Amino acid sequence: MALSDDQNIKYEEEFIVNQRETKLFTCKWIPVNQEPKALVFICHGYGMECSISMRGTGTQLAKAGFEVHGMDYEGHGKSSGLQGYIPNFDNIVDDCSNYFISICERSENKKKKRFLLGESMGGAVALLLHRKEPYFWNGVVLVAPMCKISEEIKPHPIIVNFLGKLANIIPTWRITPTQELLDVAFKNPKFRNEVRNNPYCYKGRPRLKSALELLRVSLDIEKNLDKVSLPFLIVHGEDDKVTDPSTSKLLYESASSKDKTLKLYPGMWHALTSGEPPENINLVFSDIVSWLDDRAINVSNTDLETKQKSKNDKQFSLSQD
Repeated sequence: MALSDDQNIKYEEEFIVNQRETKLFTCKWIPVNQEPKALVFICHGYGMECSISMRGTGTQLAKAGFEVHGMDYEGHGKSSGLQGYIPNFDNIVDDCSNYFISICERSENKKKKRFLLGESMGGAVALLLHRKEPYFWNGVVLVAPMCKISEEIKPHPIIVNFLGKLANIIPTWRITPTQELLDVAFKNPKFRNEVRNNPYCYKGRPRLKSALELLRVSLDIEKNLDKVSLPFLIVHGEDDKVTDPSTSKLLYESASSKDKTLKLYPGMWHALTSGEPPENINLVFSDIVSWLDDRAINVSNTDLETKQKSKNDKQFSLSQD
């Protein structure tokens, strides 16, 4: 167990082993003097991790009364695996799904609402978790989500085909050209340097297979934006140069969700919850907490379970025909 800087928050760390015998790092922030309002599961971005770079998110949400859980993906943070290597994005989704649901199914948590919060690539993870279990989650907060590849940088199919063949030979090679993202993602130089000096954050060129997996997932999500049906809040900086805010607008317009909110922040960059000046970060978290508070109070897990039962009954009925 590790101590939190705030005495009203209990912070804990634990390693688990997944079905592939991979050692995964997990952590949680829990409010000490109150029953948590709901569970929030955070999904970090590419090359990032939970315990340090998302510490502010965990702490802010726990201060607001939420129990927060995070997990470093394979090849990320303190988890096992070659740093920055994503051999199969589906493994990330499966690992998160298995771990997050196991937390929800503990006896003390069964009646608590459950929310996802995904940043950047973590937004893609969260959307795929929703697709995997369409009626399980009460809502999701998407922070500058990765859900579409910009037309300016989308490679030609011929190039993708060539790189795919090359990835079968040298999947872990760091040969994918990319710009330095830290300087355009984090406006606050202090946090930018913290990430640059954080040994658990991957800062090298994307490995070939990793880049292809990110492309594959982005194209898949882009084709299925209309399948997004759960309540969601998107927060995105209008001056984001890492993930295009227009893609968040497209998700907002395309999703079939009845409860959906999009907030764009003029002048803000990519890392809304960590890399902005304190007053901007406080504004973003104020909007996130307000949104979560409303749904934690008003959304019933019984309603979700009824929908899931209805879906299962329908599938069973079809299988009998």
